[in-house]
Amino acid sequence: MAELNARGGRRGRRTRNEINMVPFIDVMLVLLIIFMVSAPLLPTGVVDLPSIGKARKAPEKVIEVVLEDADRVRLRIDRKDVDTLDVSELAARIKPLQDEAAGGPAAVPVIISARKDVRYESVVHVMDVLQKAGVARVGLSVRTTGG
Repeated sequence: MAELNARGGRRGRRTRNEINMVPFIDVMLVLLIIFMVSAPLLPTGVVDLPSIGKARKAPEKVIEVVLEDADRVRLRIDRKDVDTLDVSELAARIKPLQDEAAGGPAAVPVIISARKDVRYESVVHVMDVLQKAGVARVGLSVRTTGG
């Protein structure tokens, strides 16, 4: 017969309230090995960054849009200041200049430049306005550092 404990009840097996961690650790180690073996086989992403290239022939006419602040831009044609206008008026002013060019719209690039204190969001907004209006060859101005 079973022994009686101090309270007079039967003394049975005690249940363990622990979680067995060994299977969990085994699964984690197998996953770790799988990731370590398969990681070198995954293709790496390659990002092609834009570079400053040398054009064969400089364009005859260049339109430059200089951001003064978020709402005002200065329009320059062939490095000569022409006008200061709102961003909303910009596409209506540039599109005819490109359309009446001798080589077509693709012959007259539009370069966007901004001062250092102008937010990049404003630059992207100007580029978006120009591209939605169908202005061709919109680019950003870059400054090369000599060294």
